[in-house]
Amino acid sequence: MPKMKTHKGAAKRFSATGSGRLKRKRPNLRHILTSKSRKRKRQLRQPDYFAAADEKNMKQLLPYL
Repeated sequence: MPKMKTHKGAAKRFSATGSGRLKRKRPNLRHILTSKSRKRKRQLRQPDYFAAADEKNMKQLLPYL
């Protein structure tokens, strides 16, 4: 049976934690930053984790994590 291919777009955006959860960057920190508060921009720097409902689909894109 052939090897499964990794979805390269997903591989560049998501990474696995030690416990196996998928980590991603939060959106909305690219432009129009003057209208966002300092607190909001600081909190957007923190990583986010996928919800359990989405995590199953994302792990299919990344079979070797």
